[in-house]
Amino acid sequence: MRLSNTVSFATEVHPEENVMNATPTFTTRGSISTFAAAALATVIAVGILSAVATMFQRDGKPLERLAAAERACTQYSYLSERQACMNEWLAASHPGTVANR
Repeated sequence: MRLSNTVSFATEVHPEENVMNATPTFTTRGSISTFAAAALATVIAVGILSAVATMFQRDGKPLERLAAAERACTQYSYLSERQACMNEWLAASHPGTVANR
């Protein structure tokens, strides 16, 4: 059996098969569901923002005291002396935390 060197493909074009509908058909949602989704997204965003702001305010106070202790102990040149001074200053500035332990 001998194969021919030419391969024939269907080259006939049918224009009615290639016509596309140019206007997209999107599903329309009701305005109530859109409003509900927007309200839910707003509540979630406000909740996340308030949680992050609360964490920054809560965690910022110890860092504020630590910065004040660093400024109060700048006269010490050795690191061990400076750390001891900062520990003493922090303990003296907030006596309630030591008493609770």
